[in-house]
Amino acid sequence: MSNTKLNSERPEVEDISTPNLDELEKGPWPSFVSGLKRLAKDKHEGAAMAKGVLGTLEQSYVTRKGYWKGGTVGVVGYGGGIIPRFTELKNADGSYMYPDAVEFHTLRVQPPAGNHYTSTMMRQLVDTFEKNGGSGLIAFHGQSGDIMMQGATTQNVQKIFNELNEIGFDLGGAGPAVRTGMSCVGGARCEMSLHNEGKAHRILVNQFLDDMHRPALPYKFKVKVSGCPNDCMNAVHRSDFAVIGTWRDDIKINQEGWKAMVEDKGRQYVNENIISRCPTQAMSLNDDDSLEIRNKDCVRCMHCINVASPLSQKYVGLEGDAILAQGDDTGVTILCGGKRTLKIGDSMGTVIVPFMKLETEEDYEALADLAQEVLDFFAENALEHERTGEMIERIGLNNFLEGVGLDVDPNMISSPRQSSYVRTDGWDEQAAKWFENKSAAA
Repeated sequence: MSNTKLNSERPEVEDISTPNLDELEKGPWPSFVSGLKRLAKDKHEGAAMAKGVLGTLEQSYVTRKGYWKGGTVGVVGYGGGIIPRFTELKNADGSYMYPDAVEFHTLRVQPPAGNHYTSTMMRQLVDTFEKNGGSGLIAFHGQSGDIMMQGATTQNVQKIFNELNEIGFDLGGAGPAVRTGMSCVGGARCEMSLHNEGKAHRILVNQFLDDMHRPALPYKFKVKVSGCPNDCMNAVHRSDFAVIGTWRDDIKINQEGWKAMVEDKGRQYVNENIISRCPTQAMSLNDDDSLEIRNKDCVRCMHCINVASPLSQKYVGLEGDAILAQGDDTGVTILCGGKRTLKIGDSMGTVIVPFMKLETEEDYEALADLAQEVLDFFAENALEHERTGEMIERIGLNNFLEGVGLDVDPNMISSPRQSSYVRTDGWDEQAAKWFENKSAAA
């Protein structure tokens, strides 16, 4: 195995052999090791830190142990947003093996809604981090959705934050707090967009800013916004409060475009790739090759639209309507409780509002108020280290809905009852209440 000379131009920093990390640079794919080596060879102040991190990582590959521990690091007025990391890797005499990498803190920085950047904006972020002693290692974006500025000392964290604030950026959430919100690219680039994702994102971030910067919750609380049921933000299964664009009228069909597609692709292709893959079998191909959709059975999975819409330009031209498209009566569905494995296994979000319009300022205020109700209930009723989904599982959906001021709705059902035996106590009263609510909504 080779001995990699990382920094022969800087004799004050000894060369480090990284035979195990060198293996990760082999093959056709880009390697993060190459990026770290490039930073270690650079002339910026944090280059020596990057070099020490390479040495620490190499040591971990040799011993199969991790050498980073947490701690407490922050900026003035904030209780979160910084992920502290201190090394435990020492020589036999107790001295640090890589003195330049004793501290390697990460700043979580909130991205713009929809991750819309200009090249100037990105250059400002990079320069701000590097010129204030940062390692230069930045991830766009971490699993949390943040811009991850990885590698800063306790002394430099405040300086980096101050300059980020001056160019319009703020820290995100960390610890038992509301975490950084995320939203998809939305209507700026995507024809599937069904609401103003950026505005919904901004409204929710502003609503929760204090809870994001000053951790005081039982555990983390994530908010994600997707523009349509494709859910590019993974909001349904990764966030405690998910806002998903949807529609409640019929799917729009361009029958001429559909027939042209069937004629070209063939009935077998259409049946195998679109019709038969409808999860509720709500689609039928008629004898004249026209399409029939039983919209009351549609669950908004988006499969048929995803397959047919990209072919619209070929069969109807640039000026024609899409072969299949969402309806015109658009809004959002709100779900709560999505999460990865913690106290219980992975869980998808549970529908708590089947449909909500997001058009007027009052609509957005209602969204913010509901989100605050959910957060307040979570803060008061969740156990320590318990996510929203686990809390709902423990106390029951009925109690949760009552606590946040929502009525039970048949559209909240996630799966049919498996037992045919059911108690009907109070059935008539609940049915009357449902019809009253339906009439009031109309």
